[in-house]
Amino acid sequence: MLLVDQKRLDTSVLNSHSWELVEDLRGLTGNIQKPVKQEGLMLKKRKWPMKGWHKRYFLLERGILTYAKTGNDKGRLRGRIDVGLSVMAVKKKSLCIDLDTEDSIYHLKAKTRDLFEQWVTELRHHRMFRQNEIAMEPPERQLQSDPTSNRRVLTLLIQSSITNLSECESGLLELNLLLKNMEVLHRTFSAPAINLLQVGLFGLNMCLCFGLCGWDVPDGSRPLLQQVSSESRGSIPESLSEFFDAKEYLLSGSSSENEVSDDDSYISDVSDSMSVEYCRNENGITKAILSNGNDCALKRRDRLPSSRMNESVNLWSILRSNIGKDLSKVAMPVQLNEPLNTLQRLCEEVEYSHLLDTAVNTHDPHMRMVYIAAFAISAYACSFTRAGGKPFNPILGETYECLRPDKGFRFIAEQVSHHPPVSACHCESKNYTFWQDVRWKNKFWGKSMEIVPMGVTHLELPGFGDRYEWSKVTSCIHNILSGQRWIEHYGEMSIKHSTTMGDVSHCKVTFLKVGSGGLNANEVEGVVTDSHGRVIHSLFGKWSEALYLGKPPSVTCIWRANPMPEDHEQYYGFTQFAVELNELEEGLKPLLPLTDTRFRPDQRLLEEGDIAGAEEQKERIEVLQRERRRVLQENSMTHSPRFFKRAEDDSWVSNGTYWDLRKDPGFSKLEFPVLW
Repeated sequence: MLLVDQKRLDTSVLNSHSWELVEDLRGLTGNIQKPVKQEGLMLKKRKWPMKGWHKRYFLLERGILTYAKTGNDKGRLRGRIDVGLSVMAVKKKSLCIDLDTEDSIYHLKAKTRDLFEQWVTELRHHRMFRQNEIAMEPPERQLQSDPTSNRRVLTLLIQSSITNLSECESGLLELNLLLKNMEVLHRTFSAPAINLLQVGLFGLNMCLCFGLCGWDVPDGSRPLLQQVSSESRGSIPESLSEFFDAKEYLLSGSSSENEVSDDDSYISDVSDSMSVEYCRNENGITKAILSNGNDCALKRRDRLPSSRMNESVNLWSILRSNIGKDLSKVAMPVQLNEPLNTLQRLCEEVEYSHLLDTAVNTHDPHMRMVYIAAFAISAYACSFTRAGGKPFNPILGETYECLRPDKGFRFIAEQVSHHPPVSACHCESKNYTFWQDVRWKNKFWGKSMEIVPMGVTHLELPGFGDRYEWSKVTSCIHNILSGQRWIEHYGEMSIKHSTTMGDVSHCKVTFLKVGSGGLNANEVEGVVTDSHGRVIHSLFGKWSEALYLGKPPSVTCIWRANPMPEDHEQYYGFTQFAVELNELEEGLKPLLPLTDTRFRPDQRLLEEGDIAGAEEQKERIEVLQRERRRVLQENSMTHSPRFFKRAEDDSWVSNGTYWDLRKDPGFSKLEFPVLW
């Protein structure tokens, strides 16, 4: 039952060094004394811009927490938090208070122990008062509020209705009416987000990232109860990663903040009447190189062998037993995965490689930077329809190759480390060389999950002596345990440029954080500057749709996302490029190493719709990896990657042997570890 699954973990076991979950109201009561008003200064954390802790003046009244820059600035409130509808967690050691409102996460901190205890006491009192006030409101008044609040209100009503069995009969009658009204509201007001079974982190590559839950409830109640907010859950701090034997993980990361800056920005919508000079997209002929070295036209598949199987999984029952642990070590059922691997997700980032080819043919260094920025932004487009799908975690030593003569590149990737997990990739063409290694910092916040990618992405254009470097921005998946899941990316991406000839160009791209009412959703804006900081070009658009150069009404479309395949919702939200990544042609099999992801049985069985078989194979693969690790430890040995090496800056780069060994003597004549 839902209510059983949501049973609160006893917070008394949490010590002062960990996050303590503040419990919700247990049942209705009419004698909760009205709390006194609390106000004063606290520190509030901002992710960007001006990241760090900043003083803010807070006012807590009747369960509503508002804040402004100063006590005299109440006319310009910077935020409003309904404490009764938020997940609240405290950490005594660091004097921190976290409030997760589902839409945003607020990190607060007191300067002294006495001030911390005072605020925590008042927040608890106001929270109980507000929750009791909500639960005692008549249903018709509750239905006037927004659908998001309605879901949380319903949770409180459910919790209070079971407190006294003598009140159940009348309470259930009212609840039944409320359920029907709420269902109408849900159909009317819910945003047209991705279907619960289609959203496909983390990731975070990121994004990367992660399949989610269903509820074990009667069929008649399922559509609504999937929208019911789970009872409050606490923030889980980061901890050191541990080896976890190839199990499937849910990634997460540190949170960020929704406070607008002093220079509030606005991006106008690009109307159809605007003058668009051109918009290049890629629709080339698909080719492949056969074993005899000849080119031939190859028709690639346009859909997966099987659609996504609709099997519900109670994610909260998994997370509840892992409170206080790093979620990167929590094993997830295979049906929460999508039939792609993290190594293949890295390959998805070069789907729009034609932007790099265009850059190579552009002699103006500042315009060349525009195309590089478009390429960096386009890497996030594939995540829009897959916010909840989790890629398979690679086995240590697992590899993946992608040879695309139609796009003019060849790509390799390898899992070079398992503790911590690190995936490295290298992509090259006659025009450019692209490489990166990816690792994540992650954290779960009760209702949302953040993925902070670590590492630097590198790009070289030998023809101009150019080298570019940038880091990925933070990703966050919202509504982890209930409701419509959606992903946002936010933060600043700074693209650094160095060259042996010509002028230096720099670019700063800002991924805007979603504001209230969906303001700024998926929007990006950026500027290209010269070596003196003078703005040469301005960019704007959406990472999920298109990027434009210039300012309305006359703009140039630099990049536009490819159209999605028909019925993509039924096939994990995959793009056409993603559909092709795990395809294994007969002519390709003898050319691949046995460690290639396409030979992985659990991923292949999931692609074919055999969930039971995939789960069985996943467990078998985990046993094999544990055995390999034991042998290495007993012999005081460490794993050495086959096709990558560690560089002086501690990053991973290709050792340049993959394609030579593929040609002579061929991978079929070489020995590889048995991964599966």
